[in-house]
Amino acid sequence: MALKEIVEQIVAGLGYDLVEIERSAGGLLRITIDLPWSPPTESDLTEQFITVEDCEKVNRQLQFALEVDAIEYSRLEVSSPGIDRPLRHKQDFERFVGHVIDITLKSPMGVAAAGQVSANRKKFRGTLERVQGDDGTTSWQVVWSDEPAVKPGQRVSKKRVPAPLQALGFTLDELRESRLAPIVSFKGRSDSLGSSSGPETNLV
Repeated sequence: MALKEIVEQIVAGLGYDLVEIERSAGGLLRITIDLPWSPPTESDLTEQFITVEDCEKVNRQLQFALEVDAIEYSRLEVSSPGIDRPLRHKQDFERFVGHVIDITLKSPMGVAAAGQVSANRKKFRGTLERVQGDDGTTSWQVVWSDEPAVKPGQRVSKKRVPAPLQALGFTLDELRESRLAPIVSFKGRSDSLGSSSGPETNLV
């Protein structure tokens, strides 16, 4: 059985979602897991996070399964997603609507946003929005402004006209990579940006 199939089977069987599998130099095998997500209800808005115990449970089962199937690695690390959590499935995009994300397209999208986007541009950062079509289909877009960031102590003229918002629509098939933007402040990730899975938990 292939590595991905083994990991997916173990992680799902223990009641978790597989976020990412990475092989690094030196034989490190890093597995990122998360708790299954469903839209929050008014009666339960509390988000739960992956714990060290969750990582330990998956680690033990993976070590046994990988040994049985003779998968080579030197070190196994199971962790929760960090602030740059990858977005891979439709459910991920549903979950993080309203968050700032980074996307990389497989091919240049072409001129967009009233001609203000370079025809060769593939990377974009903006707020993720869901677009519901008249036919009931769902698509996605990122919305951003090229307004320069205000430096600490800088005065902003009330007469200054803010830069217009720009939007780029995309489908999941057009993406090479997409992640939550790793934006933090001294107060942590803001409410508008949210947190993917709380503090990162590693188990080696």
